[in-house]
Amino acid sequence: MPNLFPTFDMPQLVEENRPNLIQYPESPLFDFANGDFVVDGAGRFVMADGHTAWAQWCQKAVMTERFAYLAYSTDYGSELRSARRQPTRAAVKSEIERMITEALLVDPRTQAVVDFDHQFEGDSARVSFTVVPVVGSEQRLEVSL
Repeated sequence: MPNLFPTFDMPQLVEENRPNLIQYPESPLFDFANGDFVVDGAGRFVMADGHTAWAQWCQKAVMTERFAYLAYSTDYGSELRSARRQPTRAAVKSEIERMITEALLVDPRTQAVVDFDHQFEGDSARVSFTVVPVVGSEQRLEVSL
């Protein structure tokens, strides 16, 4: 009579010991208050370290409207304008969190987006959140909508 509960040996699991291939290259420092790159007295770009460059990328990705600029791929940017058209404030908060998280998790250097804080004043909103990188310390960012 055949065995109704067959047994088998578990295969040997192979663990990959690959080095971390995620890198944080440096990039020109951007001044969001002035809307331009920072230059030194000789007119050369001031370079930001890799972690600061990644944080700047996160800020710019959230602030850039997705599908609005042909220079960017369809993976870059967020759709925060459509989030503001939701019928309730709770739905707006939920959509903002979802869209910011989606925009930032496209980059393999980003591990998580957490700790959202929303402040509404009339038709405008201010959202702050924490972005957790794969390597390095968390970064607290804030954007106005």
